[in-house]
Amino acid sequence: QVQLVESGGGLVQSGGSLRLSCAASGITFSMYAMGWYRQVPGKQRELVAGITSGERTNYADSVKGRFTISRDNSKNTVYLQMNSLKTEDTAVYYCVQYSGSYVIPHSSRSWGQGTQVTVSS
Repeated sequence: QVQLVESGGGLVQSGGSLRLSCAASGITFSMYAMGWYRQVPGKQRELVAGITSGERTNYADSVKGRFTISRDNSKNTVYLQMNSLKTEDTAVYYCVQYSGSYVIPHSSRSWGQGTQVTVSS
């Protein structure tokens, strides 16, 4: 059974930084692409960043240059380093496992429970 457990969310002031972590279990972690989504109440979930099994990355335009996704296969963990945070980054952030090696929209297989990130002005 796949488990994805996020941590690292919280309250931060605008311009600050947070690092989210997602620990995976129940899968051969290195084989799968992983990603981070976020959701604001009343809006659709948005793909923030993705990383392939080969560590190629992609980002939403709104976070390019500020967020960095990375993975440590020895720890079965994917990270999202968030710098220069803005109030509009406030959302629940979800860790996602994709069904294969690549970040393909709508091919997510498993989701974490989410972690709240709140950026105050």
